[in-house]
Amino acid sequence: MTTTVLLDLELRSDATHEEVESTVRETLAQTRQHHGCESLEVLVDDADPTHLVVLERWTTTADHDAYAAWRGTPEGASPLGQVLAAPGVKRIYSSTIELS
Repeated sequence: MTTTVLLDLELRSDATHEEVESTVRETLAQTRQHHGCESLEVLVDDADPTHLVVLERWTTTADHDAYAAWRGTPEGASPLGQVLAAPGVKRIYSSTIELS
């Protein structure tokens, strides 16, 4: 079953739009290349443009876990922290309720 990951991000208020877009694009280009990444989407809060949610779809939870472990290495370190006001909050969903 596909795993959905929601990464909730709060941006620094002094980060420029260009800096944010560049950093997000660079980070997610690397994410997209990782095995098992099916799709990525960045949602911007209408009421607060410093609030983003990254919607990730992974083939399996194990694929996401391998990606997350890679991000914890020097090779996988992300520049995203440079534009964040606080650490991101990640939620992983791999079960659903069928709506028939």
